[in-house]
Amino acid sequence: MSTEKCFAKGSAAPSPVPNGYIRLYSMRFCPFAQRTRLVLNAKGIKHDTININLKDKPDWFLEKNPLGLVPTLETPAGEVIYESPITCDYLDEVYPEKKLLPSSPFGKAQQKMMLELFSKITPYFYKIPMGRQNGQDVSGLEAELKEKLSKLNEDLVNKKTKFFGGDSITMIDYMMWPWFERLEVFELKHCLDSTPELKKWTERMLDDAAVKATMHSVDNYKAFYKTYVEGKPNYDYGL
Repeated sequence: MSTEKCFAKGSAAPSPVPNGYIRLYSMRFCPFAQRTRLVLNAKGIKHDTININLKDKPDWFLEKNPLGLVPTLETPAGEVIYESPITCDYLDEVYPEKKLLPSSPFGKAQQKMMLELFSKITPYFYKIPMGRQNGQDVSGLEAELKEKLSKLNEDLVNKKTKFFGGDSITMIDYMMWPWFERLEVFELKHCLDSTPELKKWTERMLDDAAVKATMHSVDNYKAFYKTYVEGKPNYDYGL
């Protein structure tokens, strides 16, 4: 059932989710939905994907998720799960092969605390490019972002690990990755210049199979974001 082109208002509802699969309602360029796509890929979960036009949402999608947000998961039983961290935790629990979250309650709590901290960083990836485009002085915001990224760098230095949860990729790495993948698009790659360990982390992440399977080229991202900023997002760009 997977479709690349997005479903908009007036489109017919897709057929029920087939047994043995889970369905992801997504948008190709959405970093939050990419979190769930990363987890589905990393765990090798059989799934289909329905992309949604977020500017002109189908009524049948709003019936499933009244918030109208992606990512949203749906099971063959018609159960609906949304919000990116919740969808990812759900997938890790329901598909226990290749666990991405630590088994200890403290380990899980640590990752959730780190995600909470990271959620304070993501607004900068939008505020700075928007401010720049509006001709504002964004040097103060950039300095704040660099300070926050230096804390992440420090975390890797103190842990002496390749990734944020150890020497292999865990959930927290996938939760943070989509924004680092877009650094060049947001013209913020230079913010990693004084965070060598964080820079190495981004290089290691690029070698991961799930990351490779879910990423877009910088050119495609730039072209999409241009349409997004102009208020006419082309969700099907490049298809």
